[in-house]
Amino acid sequence: MTKVLVVDDDQESRELLSEVLTSNGYTVGVVENAETARALLDRDEGYRIIIADLRMPKGSGLELLEGLRQRKSRHEIILMSSFMSGAERELALDLGVDALLEKPFQLSELLEVVAGLAKGKSVGISS
Repeated sequence: MTKVLVVDDDQESRELLSEVLTSNGYTVGVVENAETARALLDRDEGYRIIIADLRMPKGSGLELLEGLRQRKSRHEIILMSSFMSGAERELALDLGVDALLEKPFQLSELLEVVAGLAKGKSVGISS
């Protein structure tokens, strides 16, 4: 079973994504910021896919992505944001983000991206 970590400072978003992913067969963990996510991932809890909001207190999704890539992490990373500047998008692509989702997105789109990554397929960049 694929483990997914949702990193978002918005409690409603965390709960919704957790509920949807869990009901579709994924094991889901949730944390409220990148700092907590880094600490959890440092313990190697078996998460394979990380879904992170771009803008959060205590570290952005981009900072989380950058730190993981510097450590040669093999996590698949999906960044989501209601607004992503061209520079942020370019940096995310340079850092090897696996998918970008623009809020609001359809939950079916998220599930399609997660399913593709879980199967080891390249999903391309959305939005």
